[in-house]
Amino acid sequence: MTFSVAFNWIIALFSLVPFIRFGDDWKKSLQLPPKDTRVRTSDVTSTKGNEFEDYCLKRELLMGIFEMGWEKPSPIQEESIPIALSGRDILARAKNGTGKSGAYLIPMLERIDLKKDYIQAIVMVPTRELALQVSQISIQISKHLGGVKVMATTGGTNLRDDIMRLDETVHVVIATPGRILDLIKKGVAKVDRVQMMVMDEADKLLSQDFVVLIEDIISFLGKGRQILLYSATFPISVQKFMAKHLHKPYEINLMEELTLKGITQYYAYVTERQKVHCLNTLFSRLQINQSIIFCNSTQRVELLAKKITQLGYSCFYIHAKMMQEYRNRVFHDFRNGLCRNLVCTDLFTRGIDIQAVNVVINFDFPKNAETYLHRIGRSGRFGHLGLAINLITSEDRFNLKSIEDQLVTDIKPIPGSIDKSLYVAEFHATNPNCGALELLNW
Repeated sequence: MTFSVAFNWIIALFSLVPFIRFGDDWKKSLQLPPKDTRVRTSDVTSTKGNEFEDYCLKRELLMGIFEMGWEKPSPIQEESIPIALSGRDILARAKNGTGKSGAYLIPMLERIDLKKDYIQAIVMVPTRELALQVSQISIQISKHLGGVKVMATTGGTNLRDDIMRLDETVHVVIATPGRILDLIKKGVAKVDRVQMMVMDEADKLLSQDFVVLIEDIISFLGKGRQILLYSATFPISVQKFMAKHLHKPYEINLMEELTLKGITQYYAYVTERQKVHCLNTLFSRLQINQSIIFCNSTQRVELLAKKITQLGYSCFYIHAKMMQEYRNRVFHDFRNGLCRNLVCTDLFTRGIDIQAVNVVINFDFPKNAETYLHRIGRSGRFGHLGLAINLITSEDRFNLKSIEDQLVTDIKPIPGSIDKSLYVAEFHATNPNCGALELLNW
């Protein structure tokens, strides 16, 4: 074969490839989502000005990042990505909805070696819904990498299906603790060569519900593993775990303020019997894209969902005692916008990221500051605006004051009118037809 023939053959081969031609701008071929022009708060905009390209990531990974609509790294991603890439343990504290998933998924996927057909990374999460969400993001980001195999495994699903799946190549496992430990002990999930273990919502994973399982899982990992902890809150129990299992961890704390800056918080003082009427008033007067309404028990979730439906509003409900198949369907349909309102227990406070949610209502006020923080963090995702409304009875008033003090935040009495610009992204202050919203006359 002459040189000219060989050269022409190489050029012809490259012409068949849709990406990466010599001299081409590879970004032009990306399938980017519509640009998000909504206002964002400093929780995600106060960055050092870095770009994702600055981290020397694989081009195929960058393609997936940009096609997710992630234009530039958020503060937690700027702090976390280069350290995680270096292999160092991390203890990271950052607010809900500021990009923690990307902070660990990007370096994790960058370090996956496709030539190796064993599990290289585990992401531990406390709930089944969060496992499904994280695995979906992982698959989307890695779609151009050419063969990263991601598997979600949680309780409530068919164990035999998971065993058959692990008989094939799996690089990344997203799991709840009980299920992955079961698979490890059965000898099905081999984790001795795992190089990175991430604990998302680490405070919950290190609570009494899970910590024994987590300790057991770590005992099966190799000595050279890297452990990354991410959460919005870290109780004292984390210090004991960190001293035992992390090696000189790099500590990140972006929590000078605990609550998200874009969330406006109000309370309405009501009796228990007035709660449904108050909720009906809120529904009729607020401009809700999607709302999440929290109750303190599964029984109250079902009763309230029935009441809301009777009032004529679309409503789903979800709690931990439901069949997993139904939980999955509710989560998927609500996330895709098939219903405006979701009533739930604290099952839904952990990491669930639904961008359209702009209103959170605490129908039952939570007992502690940590739960309150995670609940209201379901709105105002990634620096966007949100509204949190708390229905307070006489029994809740001391809790309200305690939570305000602990979070150093101001939960104000609900006013006679609420300005749409506080929670509706499409509101334009220069439009004279967009006046304040007359809400409640107590």
